[in-house]
Amino acid sequence: MTIHRDGFPAPPALQEHARRFRAEGGVPAVPRVAATVLLLRPAGADFEVYLIRRVAAMTFGGMYAFPGGGVDRSDSQTHLGWAGPAPADWGTRLGLAPDAAQAVVCAAAREVFEEAGVLLAGADATSVVGDVSGDDWESARVALEQRRSGFAEFLAERGLTLRSDLLLPWSRWITPEFEPRRFDTYFFVALLPEGQRTRDVSGEADRTLWVRPADAVTRAEAGELAMLPPTLVTLGEVAAAGDLSGVVRAAAVRDAATPVTPTLEFTEDGAARFVLP
Repeated sequence: MTIHRDGFPAPPALQEHARRFRAEGGVPAVPRVAATVLLLRPAGADFEVYLIRRVAAMTFGGMYAFPGGGVDRSDSQTHLGWAGPAPADWGTRLGLAPDAAQAVVCAAAREVFEEAGVLLAGADATSVVGDVSGDDWESARVALEQRRSGFAEFLAERGLTLRSDLLLPWSRWITPEFEPRRFDTYFFVALLPEGQRTRDVSGEADRTLWVRPADAVTRAEAGELAMLPPTLVTLGEVAAAGDLSGVVRAAAVRDAATPVTPTLEFTEDGAARFVLP
């Protein structure tokens, strides 16, 4: 299976969704705003990205993706310690109002803590917490995951400041119109903080791995790793940056506000492929 920007294979289940949607004259669902984070770490002279495979029962189950999820009501709270670009500056980069941009950034930081056990926060604007794998941190993570507490509340209780500057905006993707559950997802990259490590703690994943972005694309081409276009394209983009410094430089000039929505095209022989605009 060769992957090209002008055409990506479509899983049979998604093809069936598209056929049914067209046959029934379906009305597109309103996308839910979401955020996802590419965690990166050095690997010798190269670097690796953290991938999780969604459990089969979930939307896009069986697919490899990055930690992330929908914006929660608690992400809109304004009373939290904040370091890095102001919400208005984030709004400019993301094409959102300041409060909506703050919610997206909070969602990105919250989800990467919930799903990977990595916390992008510190005691002040220049520090980052170290190892957060202890039992007390884990109980707080579970409370967040189960929505028994909010992210702002969690940070305040521990005297922590959200390091929004550790999140670098990368792109924005919207789920195709035929999908019954759609997401308007903002993609960020972040370097794994020193002293922290990812942990397979999310009940939404059945496998995790660190892998070089270029190797992940190669394994997807070989049919070993199942991925949808947003994941594949993003992996190719960060691989093309060359190294971690290159990723940081590239993020500074990327358009993270204009959405990309793949469409599904059927050929005369009945085959289907995702095509990017």
